[in-house]
Amino acid sequence: MAIAGTKRRVRWLWRALRRGLMLAALVAILLVLLFRWVNPPINYLMAREWIRLGGIERSWVPIRSMADGLPLSAAAAEDANFCRHAGFDLDGIRDALGDRSRVRGASTISQQVAKNVFLWPGRSWLRKGLEAGFTVLIELSWPKRRIMEVYLNVAEFGEGVFGVEAAARHYFKTGADAIGPRSAARLMAVLPAPRDRSPVSGSGYIQRRGAAIQRGAETIRQDGRAACFL
Repeated sequence: MAIAGTKRRVRWLWRALRRGLMLAALVAILLVLLFRWVNPPINYLMAREWIRLGGIERSWVPIRSMADGLPLSAAAAEDANFCRHAGFDLDGIRDALGDRSRVRGASTISQQVAKNVFLWPGRSWLRKGLEAGFTVLIELSWPKRRIMEVYLNVAEFGEGVFGVEAAARHYFKTGADAIGPRSAARLMAVLPAPRDRSPVSGSGYIQRRGAAIQRGAETIRQDGRAACFL
């Protein structure tokens, strides 16, 4: 009798686990579909910084109202093949595995959106697995232009500064619609360490990195790699 009771409990727990996983998957799918049209609310990192700092700088702006230099610089700095991959840059992964000195590795803009919107900072296998799942859902559900738009509105550009509109006003006293190519490139040069760098610091690194990003932005504009978001 005891053995039979244990088996029943195990079966019940297994069924409950499966139902829980199916419900979680359904919620994830529905959220991804919703955020194709509805702008994501505050995320985990923003909430944490809001509590820590007592407030954050953030203002959503549609990609059509951004200067072209912002998405171009984002792609040049973070994911030059953004328009050509389906969420995972396999060439970038191979390069990252062969070059341990790379800071960003092979994390695409789509992967960063999955992490920034739906997950929490960290390096656990669980989080990486969830990131991969959300990346697939995002790529299947959103056009590339929407992925870029969300990325530019949720990325962190300084302590308590989120999104390109807030960043442009914080550092350059202008809106995302009027920021110049040089300033846009320097803004992206602070990634992936926005709390340790400033686009207006005048440091040699920011100047060199910004110049490289600006050249890369013009290159991907000319060779067609920006066609999916411009």
